[in-house]
Amino acid sequence: MRRIVIFISLVLCHVAVFAQGTPQERYIQKWAPTAVREMYRSGVPASITLAQGILESRYGLSALASEGNNHFGIKCHKDWKGKSMRYDDDAKGECFRVYDSADESFQDHSDFLRYRDRYKFLFDLKTTDYKGWAYGLKKAGYATDPNYPAKLIKYIEDYKLYEYDTMTYEESERIAESVEENSEVARGDSDVDFGRKSASVKKEKAKKEKAKKDRKARRARKKRVKDESVSDVIPASPLSLEEPKRIDKSGLEVFSFSLTREAYSRNGVPFITSVEGETYSNIAASYHLYLNELLRFNDLSCSEKLLPGTVVYLQAKKNQSEKGLDKYIVGEDDESLRDICQRFAVKMSSVMKMNGFPAGYEPREGDTIILRGKRLKK
Repeated sequence: MRRIVIFISLVLCHVAVFAQGTPQERYIQKWAPTAVREMYRSGVPASITLAQGILESRYGLSALASEGNNHFGIKCHKDWKGKSMRYDDDAKGECFRVYDSADESFQDHSDFLRYRDRYKFLFDLKTTDYKGWAYGLKKAGYATDPNYPAKLIKYIEDYKLYEYDTMTYEESERIAESVEENSEVARGDSDVDFGRKSASVKKEKAKKEKAKKDRKARRARKKRVKDESVSDVIPASPLSLEEPKRIDKSGLEVFSFSLTREAYSRNGVPFITSVEGETYSNIAASYHLYLNELLRFNDLSCSEKLLPGTVVYLQAKKNQSEKGLDKYIVGEDDESLRDICQRFAVKMSSVMKMNGFPAGYEPREGDTIILRGKRLKK
């Protein structure tokens, strides 16, 4: 019963602040449904997304947000191939990402956190632990301001943004519908007012065109989320999904297992870790595999020296990664594409095809690599 009362009060609050309230309240009213949808898609708490959006974009009024649809101050980095704009931040004329719609900015913000190794520990926290997330973002280097966590927490507590962290996906969609309905009414009223003020017609026409593009993007995104069958369940943390699972050898008949050697699986693919003195040849013999077969399973064209602790897959890897590990953003480590494919138990040929990589491609720091789903748009 209490949950229903909270939900109804949130809906009424959204309707009430549409034509009044502070800029912060109007920002929350407009973007809360998107923040909740992102929480169910990526695992980033809605309260954190909203607080960061308010702080980074000055509740949507900053030049980055109004001109570039960039609500989170995300810079270009080395992998960015889209539009950009220059803006003075920590240094003069820094490069920032420009998005076709604000919705794209929200999605990129979620992906920026979920698929970079330095932020993955945050997803082991509960989505209701907004304080842990706020301090964790600072620890991971998201912001240089020492007061960044305190600022986020203040916004979350002053505007009760934590209530969105327990909202269901279905409830967020209902709020989104109420916001859209009221915005249509407001636009109708504004048309009358603007008709009396011809001097501002051109400016308002541009605003309406931008709003139309945003609505179109939201509808497309809502359809995309529906097509992907997003459930009312927040995804597991990426670190927990990457954790190898111990294999119960008693139920396996595909190949022989040593009774004394542990075997694990990742993405449903069984593997062992090599020990001192082993070679691919003797591992293949031990598991009744052809050497060329074992090499193919591990994306190798010829046998090479096997270092202790190396993951060796005993079956063909999958064509795509486990759900929830859809992308990987390359970090500072010197990783090869094969290293990444071994880490996520995905065939290198499939990853090359999904991403449209040319022969001989090697990842660079900041590159986004699609591991699951459709090919990345260039």
